[in-house]
Amino acid sequence: MDTIVIGAGQSGLAAARALRDAGRTPVILEAGHTPTGSWSSYYDSLTLFSPARYSALPGQDFPGDGDHYPTRDEVVAYLRRYADSLDVEIRTGTHVTAVAADGSGGFLVHTAAGDTLRAMGVIAASGSFGNPYIPALPGQDGYTGQALHVADYRNPKHYAGQRVVVVGGGNSAIQVAYELADVADVTIASRQPLQLMPQIVGGKDVHYWHTTTGFDQLPPAWLARIATGTLVMDTGDYAAALADGRLRRRPMFTAFDGDHLIWADGERESIDAVIYATGYLPHLDYLAPLGALDKTGLPLHTGGLSTTHLGLGYVGLEFQRSFASNTLRGVHRDAEHVATPIAAYAGGVLSAYGL
Repeated sequence: MDTIVIGAGQSGLAAARALRDAGRTPVILEAGHTPTGSWSSYYDSLTLFSPARYSALPGQDFPGDGDHYPTRDEVVAYLRRYADSLDVEIRTGTHVTAVAADGSGGFLVHTAAGDTLRAMGVIAASGSFGNPYIPALPGQDGYTGQALHVADYRNPKHYAGQRVVVVGGGNSAIQVAYELADVADVTIASRQPLQLMPQIVGGKDVHYWHTTTGFDQLPPAWLARIATGTLVMDTGDYAAALADGRLRRRPMFTAFDGDHLIWADGERESIDAVIYATGYLPHLDYLAPLGALDKTGLPLHTGGLSTTHLGLGYVGLEFQRSFASNTLRGVHRDAEHVATPIAAYAGGVLSAYGL
């Protein structure tokens, strides 16, 4: 094979298209059983925070009214259609366990089924859903209530009448807390105050301004200068729920104690369930044997191109090259940036072998 893409979510599909457009014949390896990445595993009510017109990959518009906010199931259906239109080989049910150097400039890709595939180029586009982050807190192991990451949350029906704390201050935390408030007593615990940003500004969705002003493409160094915390898109519903007490927000609790939480002000409160909406870390453990990761498991790269191995790249890392790097609307730019040199490298190595 000339190139292998690991992962068939939005990042992997965008990478495969960019490689194909650069003259390569990529093969996608996807651990799941459908070429939709992690989207089908998200909670039932997940809705995109960007309108359909700003949520498409190159070559295929998102169906329906361009101003509507697609649901999880709409995204899954869209990615299935996109995968079908690519004209590239996608091997589902293929879990990559390790990538190693082959000693001649290429890579050996090992799978859980015991197969070893050789490729001249590899793009890791496996996302982060398989590596949810949960902060460590005193007493956590002894907590007798239910504790889970939002990756394992599906819908509110199991929480009726319960006291629930949602940990986090981002879009997913607010979206899950808001729907839980219909059936449960809900508190949001976050380290910083919630920063609600109007979804509609000047009569247009904020993503219109992100794209027309170039904000979506600001490099990470610039974003670090202007960042003030996690912004939450709000049509007004979240602000109203916080104002009328349907939702509460408190500074992050400091410890667990049996079935109780200890809040920052010292109050102890009995809580039935804690849901962590605390994000994810890149899921790249299969690259550890290659020596492509740092001590914390993060990739060593510049703009998605490995700084340890020629022919290795990444697509879908958060803030990889811009604010929109790991989003449906922005991932294709990183895919094109990474695919061009990897396609050239793979082509050069193959030519050296007379292929």
